[in-house]
Amino acid sequence: MSTPAICVVGSVNLDMNSYVTRFPKAGETMHGHRFTTGYGGKGANQAVMAARLGGRVSMIARVGDDIFGQDMRQNLANEGIDIEHVYTSAGLSSGVAVITITDEGANTIIVIAGANGAVAPADVTAARHTIAGAAVLVCQMEVPMEANLAALRVAREAGVTTIFNSAPVSSAVPDEVYTLSDIFCPNETEAELLTGMPVRSVDDARAAAAAILSRGPRTALITLGARGALIAGRDGDVLVPAPEVKAVDTTGAGDAFVGSLAYFLAAGKPLHQAVERANAIAAVSVQAPGTQSSYPRRGDLPGELVVG
Repeated sequence: MSTPAICVVGSVNLDMNSYVTRFPKAGETMHGHRFTTGYGGKGANQAVMAARLGGRVSMIARVGDDIFGQDMRQNLANEGIDIEHVYTSAGLSSGVAVITITDEGANTIIVIAGANGAVAPADVTAARHTIAGAAVLVCQMEVPMEANLAALRVAREAGVTTIFNSAPVSSAVPDEVYTLSDIFCPNETEAELLTGMPVRSVDDARAAAAAILSRGPRTALITLGARGALIAGRDGDVLVPAPEVKAVDTTGAGDAFVGSLAYFLAAGKPLHQAVERANAIAAVSVQAPGTQSSYPRRGDLPGELVVG
């Protein structure tokens, strides 16, 4: 079997985490007790997860011409990801997320898009052969929508399966994105924001999925955290439960799911089976702290989960 090929158009960020006893007041300087950095960005997270499962992964992205950008490009390369189309934007900072976490687990997050905001349709055009050579294309909402649309159009023309992960929902999603998406994948909060319907139960998710389907995707796939994921198509819907585990840190679990889903679909698994396996791998990720640092590698997983 050939190596499953996945192309990700998306963001690359550096997470900067400060741990404090409480949030500072306006104008206050206070001491924290720990600081960490980590690799992030929804696009990079999803690409790393697919690569760790054994996928042949390419990214279309941008970083700044700073030390963070150099470091993040190297991290992607170290994960075996093709970075030919991870461009460096002169005069721009790399994308960063500045996160403050209290001892009680509350957090504030400031995201600066930086070079992520410069990803353009021309970048997609330059990587047209890369998209057309993939089995699955993945897009999200941390880069400009015009770039996503350009990539989705190329993929549809080339017969490449498309996954649009509507995260984070920061603007309206154009009608064309729905019609160009084979799988439109929000979480429950994003589904609620997109449809204006509450999503607090599985039945609520079914109603929201029906509303999403009416906009044109072939499949609506709503992730529901510990409850699993709801697959909805023209022939009905099915809830795929998630394994029961004790979660330590859910950060990045949604990206672990999407990256795994892309890998298993590219490997030829039917959608239901791909979602089952993606649920299982996301469940592994929440049992360790961090984002990419919590993602398992193929050799860490039971053989029946990644082969057969």
